[in-house]
Amino acid sequence: MLVCGVDEAGRGPLAGSVYAAAVILPDDHGLIGLDDSKKLSEKQRERLFPQIKERALAWSIAFATHEEIDQINILQATMLAMQRAVAGLQTVPDKALIDGNRAPKLACAVETVVGGDALHACISAASVLAKVARDHEVAEYETRWPGYGFAQHKGYPTAAHLAALKALGPCPIHRMSFGPVRQAVAQMPLWD
Repeated sequence: MLVCGVDEAGRGPLAGSVYAAAVILPDDHGLIGLDDSKKLSEKQRERLFPQIKERALAWSIAFATHEEIDQINILQATMLAMQRAVAGLQTVPDKALIDGNRAPKLACAVETVVGGDALHACISAASVLAKVARDHEVAEYETRWPGYGFAQHKGYPTAAHLAALKALGPCPIHRMSFGPVRQAVAQMPLWD
């Protein structure tokens, strides 16, 4: 039975896309140090990223844009990104293990696993791919929209990000449906 692990990255940030990845690993994948991406350092994730892609039987990374998040909400956008990731696999899985307690509708059997990114290697691998792919996208924001500190906070609502949002207002990549972004827009001065 071919099982893919599915996980997301970027539900909490105030800016950018939400990413998902789907990974089918062989039993003898040999990935040393694989774990939930949140428990790994950036250096460890970057080391594992190409190894996962090389050793997986199949892998796919997908996303839902900040516009889609604003249109359908973050939960539905996350489900959409997961559907896209599974659909992007070159090998069709028999079953998908989804990290968390909610799952998208898929063409294969689905099982949710709370804390699955620490329990199943295929979900851990998906966690790493989604996180690194999203971090690479956010690194580009820093050059396109300087002053927000995207390289440091990755779009998450840190004190520095909230201060920049208040001072500069939202940039084109901000999720306008998120409360702190709406609040920043409401506090912007009106021009004559």
